[in-house]
Amino acid sequence: MKQALRLTLAAALALLLLADQIFPPPLPGRSAPRAQLVVARDGTPLRAFPDRAHIWRHPVRIEEVSPRYIEALIAYEDRAFWWHPGVNPWALLRAAGQWARHGRVVSGGSTLTMQVARLLEPTPHTLAGKLRQMARAVQLELRCSKREIIEIYLTFAPMGGVLEGVEAASRAYLGKPAQRLSDSEAALLTVLPQAPSLLRPDRYPERARMARDKVLARMQSRWGAARIADARQEPVIAQTVREPLLAPLFAERLRRLQPRAARIESTLDASVQQSVEQLLSARLTVLPARVSMAALVVDNATLEVRAYAGSADFADEARFAHVDMVQAARSPGSALKPFLYGLALDEGLIHSESLLADVPQSFSGYQPGNFQANFSGPVGASEALQRSLNVPAVEVLEQLGPQRFVSALRRGGLKLELPRGATPNLSVILGGAAVTLEGLVGAYTALARGGVSGRPRYRSDAPLEEARMLSEGAAFIIRDVLESGGPVARQVDGGVGTRRGIAWKTGTSFGFRDAWAVGVSDHFAVGVWVGRPDGTPNPGFFGANIAAPLLVDIFSVVDDSPPQPRTPPASVSTTKICWPLGTRREATPPELCHQERTAWMVNGTAPPTFPDRLRGGAARYTDQRDAASGLRVRAACASGEVHSVAMARWPAALEPWLDGALRERALPPAWAPACAGAHAPEAGLKIVGVSDGETIRRAGNGLPPELRLEARGGQEELIWLLDGRQIGRVPAGRALAHKFRDAGRYQITVMDDAGRYDRVEISVR
Repeated sequence: MKQALRLTLAAALALLLLADQIFPPPLPGRSAPRAQLVVARDGTPLRAFPDRAHIWRHPVRIEEVSPRYIEALIAYEDRAFWWHPGVNPWALLRAAGQWARHGRVVSGGSTLTMQVARLLEPTPHTLAGKLRQMARAVQLELRCSKREIIEIYLTFAPMGGVLEGVEAASRAYLGKPAQRLSDSEAALLTVLPQAPSLLRPDRYPERARMARDKVLARMQSRWGAARIADARQEPVIAQTVREPLLAPLFAERLRRLQPRAARIESTLDASVQQSVEQLLSARLTVLPARVSMAALVVDNATLEVRAYAGSADFADEARFAHVDMVQAARSPGSALKPFLYGLALDEGLIHSESLLADVPQSFSGYQPGNFQANFSGPVGASEALQRSLNVPAVEVLEQLGPQRFVSALRRGGLKLELPRGATPNLSVILGGAAVTLEGLVGAYTALARGGVSGRPRYRSDAPLEEARMLSEGAAFIIRDVLESGGPVARQVDGGVGTRRGIAWKTGTSFGFRDAWAVGVSDHFAVGVWVGRPDGTPNPGFFGANIAAPLLVDIFSVVDDSPPQPRTPPASVSTTKICWPLGTRREATPPELCHQERTAWMVNGTAPPTFPDRLRGGAARYTDQRDAASGLRVRAACASGEVHSVAMARWPAALEPWLDGALRERALPPAWAPACAGAHAPEAGLKIVGVSDGETIRRAGNGLPPELRLEARGGQEELIWLLDGRQIGRVPAGRALAHKFRDAGRYQITVMDDAGRYDRVEISVR
């Protein structure tokens, strides 16, 4: 008999195990409908993606829920949860006895595990259904730990309407995470699954209060009378249920990257994200109907993204709401210039005050102009970068090489997209290639990370992808120039910009299609883009007037800490240099140092000024002077004593921009009469039709006078400038008509591609 009994029990057990394998419980990871939730770094829901039944479910771990709720749930629903095997026989016997005595259900016998089984696999309220629940509960206990079982309940418990789980209910009704529930709120959410439709606190607050008080009464022996009394005083107030919608395009992006994850944890800071979205929303009233915006905030230390706004308004289809402009490749305008000057520093081509020519120039037929269509003449590299002057940037890129520049950016992690079939050329520095806001901000982090750029990270477990963009010294210098103007600006205004603590650069693409502003502080890198996603121009929209103010406002929100003083790295030093040669002051004879400036250097390198593009010959030369008159002579035509004078030659294109005192010092004197056959550099090009010092008067009808500007001589194309601002280009031999609308003194200059020029000053009355 004993042997037969053992065999019978073994067979029964085998059948049960076989049935368990053939009919496993429907665990959430296998057959449950899948909803997804994207959360911020503190657990704040950013966006919920419901399942097919449109259920909002926020998966949570037990430590992410208030201990008050766990304690109330166990005490109210299943005091024996931690020790029973899924079914509590004593509770079942008690419930059966009460039913037999009263003819109705007085207290249920279901355990939390049985409730979880019913959540995963709904069963009818019949004896057969109850037995099925019990069997499933035992199966769950065999497969899952108590912690896993209660976490399923925390995620799937019905909370009214489309809400499931304590976290979804706490966020939707109470506007807070389940980790911060009060005693009263914990009791409310404990009882809610018993009748979620009838006890919804947003619709039936009085019913919800009465049900809550039942739970509180049960908890009095644990929490004490005083604590329960305080909890009862708390009113039941619930907010209107709304779907979370922060960083919607960002959440959609992460969802595509992790299509099977129920809960996606991101690096975003919910409060920073909300502030950035509010700043964008506040600007919509001043933007045309179809203009969008994008913004990205990255933590410099970790490369984690703290805010991500891919469009201006996710609800406005007219603004291309669903187009993520953080990922869109667009022309950056001048936003790449900091990297050009930084790479030129690293290559030993420039120091921070290298002499550059902001004048009309032709680079093998490419003729860039400045945004304001005027020119400044001689400028240092720092000034050229800070003022975003185009011609000096092209001059530097010509020396560095476009292909070399693009390759260096790509090695540093910034991918440039060129037009199909195109190769890098000089237009790259003025927007002739496309980048993404994401890539650009990642590159700018190099200015605050010792020259090492990085790819923005959207999850804390994402790999850290870094690359060397600039040397530490070049990154320091470029940041200092963008922030305060460099050593020269510090001498002029005391470095006022450093107190702001932000180094930024703007950019405007050709045709006003894209307006950019990107910058760094000690802690963050921020990028802003404004424009139309379809590429339609927005005349009058440029980086400085539309994107930069938004950038500054974002920095004021995300980083209000005062900037910390920065010590130059060991590779950076300052030295006095001389224009026009660009060499160190101590190595330059005083008579050849026409202007002295203080410059940053990398590794002690003080390269000379670039070779003259228009005129051959050495930058230093010796001039022969008549000892008696001081006039310029040559040995062949000199009649008296001659002495030699050392001279430093300014680039030919800059000579028209030298002021009177500097011209007198920098340029040789007139030729002696006996040497009249010699030619000065500017000879061969002469303004005709108007003479120096002439006064032009308005006609009696008050109309502005129109002057016909002509010049004799010159080669190829003539460039006409009025007070340093270009007013036209015409072929040599043709005239240019110009109206002088305002009275005043004007300086008219004409130049050709060979560097010849002439200049007159007139008065208009």
